[in-house]
Amino acid sequence: MSLTVQGDQLVAFLLASIRIISWLVVVPPFAARAVPITAKVVLAVGLSLAVAPGMPSEVPLGTGALIVNGLTQVVIGLGMGFVTAMLLGALAAAGSLIDVFGGFSLAQGFDPLGMNSNTVFGNFHQMIATALLFVSGAHLLVIGGLLKTFEFLPLGTSPGAAWGPDVFITAFSMFLVTAVQIALPMIAVLFVADLGLALLTKVAPQLNAMAVMFPAKIGLTLMLLGLSFPVLPQALDRMVELSLRAMSALSGAG
Repeated sequence: MSLTVQGDQLVAFLLASIRIISWLVVVPPFAARAVPITAKVVLAVGLSLAVAPGMPSEVPLGTGALIVNGLTQVVIGLGMGFVTAMLLGALAAAGSLIDVFGGFSLAQGFDPLGMNSNTVFGNFHQMIATALLFVSGAHLLVIGGLLKTFEFLPLGTSPGAAWGPDVFITAFSMFLVTAVQIALPMIAVLFVADLGLALLTKVAPQLNAMAVMFPAKIGLTLMLLGLSFPVLPQALDRMVELSLRAMSALSGAG
């Protein structure tokens, strides 16, 4: 028994793998250094098998055409991955904002996924977002959105006008808006607490404001953070929906 594979089908399979692995090296949590390169390659090959039936039957096999198609797939994968990573990172950005206004930005925590240091609640929100992504099955939706782009932006075609700055600017604005919306209530309360402590020092100068301020802000930040947990799943669902829309827009489907 012999198994034969045509050259153009194998080339199409490899080009699809290039787009997928370019996406995986950018999008968290797959982009984390804690995920081995071998695992990313195996995942890219497996996902390429899922889209293999819909690949074009004829792919240019010339050297120049292969180089251009390979670079095109890298650009497509990195572009879609950048937009997706930016939107999915809104929760971590909200945690970093809370660190700044809550006084926790001076402390650094080790991020086991990124293998680097991050602020306390920035790292905490990143891990919560990752856990919610896998527990809710939203990672399957995001991966499915990537595979869907092969229908609207098949191999051998170049990105069109959808790859203008509009999609990236819109994604960045939604990233900022969502991060601020999540952190703004806590930032406002912490700002009012700072004003109250400042007035307290004017009313009672003999009171050691520094001894009161830090424990009060820490307790207030932790309490507000606990109250914000029910909002995080809805925020992550919104970010997943926006990432799917962004990839759809970049592929020319919307």
